[in-house]
Amino acid sequence: MADEAKAKGNAAFAAGNFTDAVSHFTEAINLATSNHVLYSNRSAAYASLNKFSEALSDAEKTVELKPDWSKGYSRLGAAHMGLHSYNDAVSAYKKGLEIDPNNEPLKSGLADAEAALARSSRSRAGPGADLFGEAFGPEMWVKLANDPTTRGFLQQPDFVKMLQDIQKNPNNLNLYLSDQRMMQAFGVLLNVKIQTRGAEEDAKMAEGSSRGSPERKRPAASESDSIKEEKRPEPEPEPMDLSEEQREKRDKKAQAQKEKEAGNAAYKKKDFETAIQHYTKAIELDDEDISFLTNRAAVYLEMGKYEDCIKDCDKAVERGRELRSDFKMIARALTRKGSALVKVAKCSKDYEPAVETFHKALTEHRNPDTLKKLNDAEKAKKELEQQEYFDPKIADEEREKGNQYFKEQNYPEAVKHYTESLKRNPKDPKAYSNRAACYTKLGALPEGLKDAEKCIELDPRFAKGYTRKGAVQFFMKEYEKALETYQEGLRHDPQNPELLDGVRRCVEQINKASRGDLSPEELKERQAKGMQDPEIQNILKDPVMQQVLVDLQENPKAAQDHMRNPLVMNKIQKLVSAGIVQMR
Repeated sequence: MADEAKAKGNAAFAAGNFTDAVSHFTEAINLATSNHVLYSNRSAAYASLNKFSEALSDAEKTVELKPDWSKGYSRLGAAHMGLHSYNDAVSAYKKGLEIDPNNEPLKSGLADAEAALARSSRSRAGPGADLFGEAFGPEMWVKLANDPTTRGFLQQPDFVKMLQDIQKNPNNLNLYLSDQRMMQAFGVLLNVKIQTRGAEEDAKMAEGSSRGSPERKRPAASESDSIKEEKRPEPEPEPMDLSEEQREKRDKKAQAQKEKEAGNAAYKKKDFETAIQHYTKAIELDDEDISFLTNRAAVYLEMGKYEDCIKDCDKAVERGRELRSDFKMIARALTRKGSALVKVAKCSKDYEPAVETFHKALTEHRNPDTLKKLNDAEKAKKELEQQEYFDPKIADEEREKGNQYFKEQNYPEAVKHYTESLKRNPKDPKAYSNRAACYTKLGALPEGLKDAEKCIELDPRFAKGYTRKGAVQFFMKEYEKALETYQEGLRHDPQNPELLDGVRRCVEQINKASRGDLSPEELKERQAKGMQDPEIQNILKDPVMQQVLVDLQENPKAAQDHMRNPLVMNKIQKLVSAGIVQMR
């Protein structure tokens, strides 16, 4: 019953019905309170509902039940992230990586947590930290390397160390302003010409060395296919003594931003043609901002011009790598390309480039939106593969081959052909029934039970499904469950000899326990199996049943009153069948 509730929860979660998923996982937890996977799944569902306090509680329970399971720490870290407890999130991800050092979700989570912690620290440092943080951001190395007055400084280890220190904490800039090189670099980063004594001489002394390698930081924000409003850049100080070429470039960049804003406004109004015109103009004015390309690609995607969308995305990726743009921007372009490829897919093969593109996007920047698109594409690809492979005629031929091997008692080969038959026709209850019989012969009882249940699901009136399921449960020595299965089958086919014989054999085994005719070995085995049954466990935990069991031993009169209650009597019978209670 717990497994059934868990399966329903997984299905609801996959469908995005997180509230239903929580309900099903809760039901499963009530049936199996020590199952760490159930708490982990419910934690994920709560997190998807932004109920991070509940997600944290379940994640902590997961880790408590299974401290050596790395996934539990992934849930714990995600819950702390949702509650903005970034220090705790970093700690959780690090503990998980101690158990599984190569776990990619944990690595990605740790990177996001550390980035969030750094942003949080900067915001607490004051408003100046954001301005300095932008100046000393990922593009800093490129700007300094391209400027002849600062290029040489990058070959001086003490200067590079100062820059790295400021990147970690922008407020540390005050510690180094007395250094003429830092003042010169700061002016370059803010596009302000600052006259410093000896700065040009210092640059010339270091000129001729190789350029330093710029670094990139992986941003933590998520992306989607739609155009989002981006934070407008802080106004820069009016530059002094710019050349005519520099002033022209600055003016073009400013005009390009205005065109982009106009394009965004047109996009919101669904005026796609106008939006295209504005984004195109922005691209012509400034080819160093790939967001113009990705925004135009989003418009093409909305218009159904998928080939144009793909071309813009490819250009954005290529140009972004040349400019060493943020991972986030590259990932956005790849995600939009993947979305366009999905739109033009007509067969399962067409989904392969889309899936590959989504994977590439996730290597650039992992975010839930892209991950969901990847999962949807893979699911659609699988469904199309099944449809393309569907052939009832070949399915029947494969099932007959399986029947022949079954008669020859070559059960592994029979399973092979029944499996192929089901690939060709997944809705054939007979193939599931026959494969269940094979699994039973091979002793693979859980697989046999699963096939028998699928057979019943596809055709509830097919008696063979009940005989297969009952047989598996009988071999598993779950006689009460087997009896219920056979009786359910008889409601559809009252005179079925196999079902009637199954009922007889189950009753015989149940009565054997009631009479106390079990050998010590049989009794011990049945008790051990019964104690593993969640239903038996719940009966024994029930305070009312605990009192009933005490009365059966110590208070015969009260015991007789209990026996008149059919619900109590049914539970006692289950305990007797499981060998837990013996009637004398």
